[in-house]
Amino acid sequence: MTETPTLLVVEDDATINQALTDRLRAEGFTVVQAYDGPGAVAAHETHGPDLVVLDVMLPGFDGIEVCRRIQATRPVPVLMLTARVDETDVLVGLGVGADDYVTKPFRMRELVARIRALLRRVDRARELAGSGTPRLEIGDLTVDQAQRRVSVAGAEVHLTPLEFDLLAALAEAPGAVRTREDLMQEVWGWSDAHGTRTLDSHVKALRAKIGAARVRTVHGVGYAIEAVR
Repeated sequence: MTETPTLLVVEDDATINQALTDRLRAEGFTVVQAYDGPGAVAAHETHGPDLVVLDVMLPGFDGIEVCRRIQATRPVPVLMLTARVDETDVLVGLGVGADDYVTKPFRMRELVARIRALLRRVDRARELAGSGTPRLEIGDLTVDQAQRRVSVAGAEVHLTPLEFDLLAALAEAPGAVRTREDLMQEVWGWSDAHGTRTLDSHVKALRAKIGAARVRTVHGVGYAIEAVR
């Protein structure tokens, strides 16, 4: 990660875009702005940002298509901004490579915390990649932390970076229940899980890829990873 991370802010509302930009610059980030789908893809290619703050509803083509295109060329952490509360929309965004999402209206402090957490995750992933961390095996599920690869019954499963981190956190202690607060702290870097469905949405996306039976819900507590018999 560069000393001063570069962020790409994509938001078609000029007032919101500028407010986000001003706050993020005040937090010490370098910020590039875009206001529509084609402009976002072009800015990503030109500036190579360290993270993208991406609105879902954009002119030209929407944020889902932006995310799909930029992740196909040079993967980058993406934090989506959405006014939609439909879980299907959220899961589509996560499915094309978004790492996290914030629902409008949002607090600037929360947005900045999410951004910093995603950037920390990138640094942590790079450290793990060179650490020789052993593979984790839970039944026919294999999690290779060094290479950041996952397979089920020998077939590779493609996870987003954040889905991988969530799975790795659960796989460190198979069968043990990890609380929502612990997972939010370890994976996202912030402990206040109240009022957000971010963790639940990512668990649902993870289940769709590795098999729902492998992730057990303990209502009111959290989640556990288990071998499928």
